[in-house]
Amino acid sequence: MADSGVAHEAVGAGDLDEAAAIFTSVRPRLFGIAYRMLSSASEAEDLVQEVWLRWQTTDRSVVVNPAAFLATTTTRLAINALQSARARRETYIGPWLPEPVDTSADPYLGAERGEALEFAALLLMEKLTPNERAAYVLREAFDYPYAQIADILRSTEPAVRQLVSRARRHMAEERRTPVSAEAQRELLTTFIAAARSGDMAALERLLAADVTNIADGNGRVRVSRRPVVGAGRVAKFMTALLWFWEGVEVEWATTNGQTSAVLWHDGEVYGLITVIASTDGIDRVLWMVNPDKITAAVAPA
Repeated sequence: MADSGVAHEAVGAGDLDEAAAIFTSVRPRLFGIAYRMLSSASEAEDLVQEVWLRWQTTDRSVVVNPAAFLATTTTRLAINALQSARARRETYIGPWLPEPVDTSADPYLGAERGEALEFAALLLMEKLTPNERAAYVLREAFDYPYAQIADILRSTEPAVRQLVSRARRHMAEERRTPVSAEAQRELLTTFIAAARSGDMAALERLLAADVTNIADGNGRVRVSRRPVVGAGRVAKFMTALLWFWEGVEVEWATTNGQTSAVLWHDGEVYGLITVIASTDGIDRVLWMVNPDKITAAVAPA
């Protein structure tokens, strides 16, 4: 039977140490839910901290299922946060991209499966309503029963099934057949090698015909504020950036379940590049060069 974790009869309050132990045990899942909802590690951290503060002041004597209660609180707060985050992004300078997160230690980021974690999925989920996104995340990544999702969303099971179905359809309509993690890594490493050497022909061979190059810098100097579209244009754009690679060192990282390249310059992290690839080749080249959005994926030297 679905429940949000709250009962009407006391079942024992427990002390703060016990509350902390319970919270710590489910924290990876709470962060995983919040991150998939908000596409921002920093915002997810803030939200999970808010959940912890609420958990401390909750009358825990009426909570039968703490994990369900905490997941419910996290999801509902994330829905509210997502609505305000979308309003803030309207004033963002240039394209907005999801904030990468390190998944080397936790490939599924607290979930049953790695669903709704890769950049391709996060970008597509931006087009879902908050409730669609929540239902999709809870079902696809965390395998919550429909009845429990309905309780979390204060809805009905048939309505939740429709939400998940609609979300799946939207995701499937726009997403191409992805390549394996190994193939994605190979395409990324080959792409960077070609970019560093200025090999335009090699670049064009790697790119899908309608590839898009997107840079998220929020107004950072010398960062393109408009996407570049088309294999020829992207290859030409990359060869024009040959100057950029002087003195740049590349390290490999695992972010959002796939390989990314961390770019270092003069002992500091400049940014992070990854690619979204399908059987057609590289569909998206993503540059995360807003300094505020790479701290969760890259530890300073």
